[in-house]
Amino acid sequence: MPPPRPVVILSQCLELAPCRYDGERIPFPFLRKLAAHVELRPVCPEVEIGLGVPRDPIRVIERGGERTLLQPATGRDLTRAMRRFAEKFLGGLGGADGFILKSRSPSCGVRDVKRYAGAETVEPIGRGAGFFAEEALARFPGLAVEDEARLGNPLIRERFLTRLFALARFRAVKERPSAAALARFQEANRLLLLAHHKREAKALEKIAANRKRRPLAEALEAYERHLHAALARPARRASAADVLRQSVGAASSPLRPSERARFLRAIERYREGRAPLSAALRPLRDWIGRDETLAGQTLFSPFPPDLEDTGGESAIA
Repeated sequence: MPPPRPVVILSQCLELAPCRYDGERIPFPFLRKLAAHVELRPVCPEVEIGLGVPRDPIRVIERGGERTLLQPATGRDLTRAMRRFAEKFLGGLGGADGFILKSRSPSCGVRDVKRYAGAETVEPIGRGAGFFAEEALARFPGLAVEDEARLGNPLIRERFLTRLFALARFRAVKERPSAAALARFQEANRLLLLAHHKREAKALEKIAANRKRRPLAEALEAYERHLHAALARPARRASAADVLRQSVGAASSPLRPSERARFLRAIERYREGRAPLSAALRPLRDWIGRDETLAGQTLFSPFPPDLEDTGGESAIA
């Protein structure tokens, strides 16, 4: 059975349609590779509430702790319309695994939307999420959510993809639930979860074992809650490096001295934040696939290999 395709909600102006406020389509080259592996559900909230293309810009106004969405050129208050659309769209979404949203957009920006004290003020008074993105984050706090600007960083992109594909694999378990499917998911992702959050990984192992014999639906709900907690933070590089060293040391097919030295150098680059995890694993991918104790562990291939960064070492932004 082929691996599940993650469902990704995408700002439509990213590569797909010229629907930005100025009538432009935003280049997002990575989407061309990603689209082959995911199911895209594009949306432009501003067009959906009746704004044309091109259109006068909108901005987030904050006064006395209350925020409104205003179109200064026309004086239109779009707050209610945008909130209604966000609630309706997101409420009827069904299964989804992540969002890729337009940075700095008053509707879709995840964290960097300028907030102003008035319609004509020049200097922003703060930054935060746009109206649509804020509702998405509130409704789906456990999903993989990023903007296209941050995904230009290979380390952030790797974290996003790891979380996105892990959530898609678990969604497949929920769609055809069984104790055996949950146990298989836990075993395949055991090292990945340990690299992310050791305490949550131990909790997930106990839930999957289900020694208390609680109903499957209850176990799945608890497992999903702890899975979201485990994946919510990036894998700590020192912890992930330790898990990699230990797993390779316990492998049934030992590495030759030259291979081990190369692997340890690559792990050190990853631990120092100078390269994504995939760069450390790439030289050993064939060996890992042949080793019975490591084959099938998603830590070594958390997402399709052709989505990996191949540009060499990169610093964290």
